[in-house]
Amino acid sequence: MFQRFSSVVHHRLDDVFDWHERPGAIMRLTPPWLPVRVVSEAGSLRDGVAVMALPGGISWHARHSGYDPPHRFVDTLRAPLPLRWRHIHEFADVDGKATRVTDNLTTNVPGFLLSRMFRYRHRQLAADLDAIERAADWSEATPTVAVTGSTGMIGTALTAFLTTAGMKVVRLVRHPTDDEGYRHWNPDNPDANLLNGIDVVVHLAGAPINGRFTPAHKRAIRDSRVEPTRRLARLAAATPDGPSTFVCASAIGYYGPDRGDTELTENSAPGSGFLAEVVTEWEAATRPASEAGLRVVNVRTGLVQSPAGGMLRLLYPMFSAGLGGRLGDGRQWMSWIDIDDLTDIYHRAILDDRLSGPVNAVAPQAVRNTEYTMTLAETLRRPAIIPVPSLGPRVLLGSEGADEIAAANQLVLPAVLAKRSHTYRFETLQPSLTHLFGRSER
Repeated sequence: MFQRFSSVVHHRLDDVFDWHERPGAIMRLTPPWLPVRVVSEAGSLRDGVAVMALPGGISWHARHSGYDPPHRFVDTLRAPLPLRWRHIHEFADVDGKATRVTDNLTTNVPGFLLSRMFRYRHRQLAADLDAIERAADWSEATPTVAVTGSTGMIGTALTAFLTTAGMKVVRLVRHPTDDEGYRHWNPDNPDANLLNGIDVVVHLAGAPINGRFTPAHKRAIRDSRVEPTRRLARLAAATPDGPSTFVCASAIGYYGPDRGDTELTENSAPGSGFLAEVVTEWEAATRPASEAGLRVVNVRTGLVQSPAGGMLRLLYPMFSAGLGGRLGDGRQWMSWIDIDDLTDIYHRAILDDRLSGPVNAVAPQAVRNTEYTMTLAETLRRPAIIPVPSLGPRVLLGSEGADEIAAANQLVLPAVLAKRSHTYRFETLQPSLTHLFGRSER
C-alpha cells in the first residue's frame, strides 16, 4: 500500500535537510505516545542504520540508502514481524524561502495509524526549526554543553534538540564509559577534569519525586539534589577552561503546595512544606558557581506535559479508557509547561546572557484541574465523568505526598520570560495536547 504525507516548512531547503542529518533528529521526530525507544541513531543518512526498540524485545532496524542531498534519502525497515516499510524522504525548494517535505511510504501499516504520526512529525520539524531560528536573537554561538540526567524525559528531549541545533553535547553519566560524547560523573566525588572544555553545564539529575513520602524516599529526593549540585557548582567554579554558565533544574515546588489564588512570580517568597524546603536548598547549592562569576539559571519547572513521562504518561491510559475525571473539587491551579517549550527555555538559558537567577518555566496560562481534565478528555475524544476522590491519591502517595504532588495548588506566572517577550510554542493547553497526541486541529 502506497501512502503520502506532505507539508510546507517555511525554512530554506539546505537548512531543512541539514537538520535531518544532525544527531537527535530521529528522536525529535518520534511521537511521544508511541511505545518506541531509539536505541541508536544512524551514523549517516547515506548508508547508516538506526535501531528502534519496541515492547517485547522486538528491534527495528532502519537502513538508509538513496542519498541525494539536499533532496532525498530512503530508509527501509527490517523487523521480525510481517511488516513492510520503505520510506522515501523528499525535500523540494519552494521559492528559495520554504521547503516542501514529502514522506512517501510503501507499507502495510494502515493509513489511519500513520496520519497521526506524520502530522506530529511535520509540526515538530517546523516548530523546532522556528525555535532554532529565534535563538539567533540571543546568540549565534554553538557552545559545548555538558548535561546530567540526559536519559530522563527532559534530558532525552533536550539533548536531541541541542544536537539538532548544532551544539556539541557531552552527557555526564554515572557509569564508567569510553564512548565519545560521554564522561563518567561521580556525584559524590566528581573528577577534577570532568568539565574541561565545557562551555555550559545543564544539571538535570535527581531522584524521581513521585511516590509515597516515606523517610527513605524524602532522603533520596534531597540527597540526590542538594550535595551533588553543590559539588558540581564548585567544580564548575574551579575549572580554569570550564563553563561560564551553569543551568540547574529546579521546581515550582519552591512556592509550597497550596498558595490558593495568589499569583506567584520569581520574586514571591518560598512556601512551606518538604518540597519547598528541598528546592530552596537545591537552588542555594548553585551559589558556589554564581559567587565565582558564572551566570547561573535556576529553571523552576511546572507540570511537564508529555505522554513519554511524568503526570501525562500516568493519565493517558486512564483517560483513553474513558475513566478519567477531575481530582477532588477540581479547583486547584495547575501550572503546566509543554515539553518542547521547556526545551526552548533551557535552550534560551544556555544562550541568552540576559537570563539569570530563578526562571519560572510554566506556560503563561495556568488552568484549574477541572479545565485540565476536560481538555485532555476532549483531545483524546473520551468522556471524563468519573471524579477521583481526594482519598485516592492519599492511598497511593500518603497524606504528605498527596498534598505536595497530586493536590498541589499553585498559580505560577513566568514573569521573567514575559519581561523578555519570550515566544512560546503553546501558550494554552489545548494546542499543546493536540500536538503531543498527533490529533487534528478542530
